[in-house]
Amino acid sequence: MTTLAVTGHMDLTEESVPLVRAALREVLAPYREDLTGVSCIAAGSDTLFAEEVTAAGGRLVVVIPSQDYRAAKVKPDHAPVFDRLVKAAAEVLVMPHETANRQAYESANDVLLERADRLVAVWNGAPPGGKGGGTADVVAEARAAGLPVDVVWPDGAARGG
Repeated sequence: MTTLAVTGHMDLTEESVPLVRAALREVLAPYREDLTGVSCIAAGSDTLFAEEVTAAGGRLVVVIPSQDYRAAKVKPDHAPVFDRLVKAAAEVLVMPHETANRQAYESANDVLLERADRLVAVWNGAPPGGKGGGTADVVAEARAAGLPVDVVWPDGAARGG
């Protein structure tokens, strides 16, 4: 069984979504027979990855950063997809943090990396923003740990949406 975890930008433009979705399908294709995907199912890249894992017949593991994450951080337009993915998951891990904050996100990212054989990063290649817990930070941690990283950023992809 190959376990792929995801990190990625939340703020993809609407035009980027089909491009990223197609690129994720290509990355997942070699693992279709024996795939587990680990995702925090945040809006954007995490959700696209989780949807493609389930569409490919893979096993989805959801990592929720905090006990209040659904109520505090999931916006109304994302809630139906979030709830559907939680129900579709073979396993749901809720981190012990009471509130969604940087520490909770970093703990969730640690779990992603611990469980993964590879990291899929929907990432534009920009350096870390300095706050910690972002996509570039997770990529750097994965690389430092010797975890293979597949960067997904198709031509035409952009942030800001």
